Amino acid sequence: MKRVSVSSSNVASVGYDKKTKTLEVEFHNGAVYQYHSVPKSEFKGLLEAASVGRYLHKYIRGVYPHFKTG
Repeated sequence: MKRVSVSSSNVASVGYDKKTKTLEVEFHNGAVYQYHSVPKSEFKGLLEAASVGRYLHKYIRGVYPHFKTG
């Protein structure tokens, strides 16, 4: 999945697959997580957030099923 860099102290890059509604998040420590059944509006919100990490924690993590891929 193609990811774009974001300005964040924790998150390095994010990507989104609209066919599968999968959000992929790469952290600066090298960990990569995929979140499933994520609406495109949440991906847009993440990209536009003043704090990517806070948005991820508040609206994505714990809300959508996820697993670590890397």
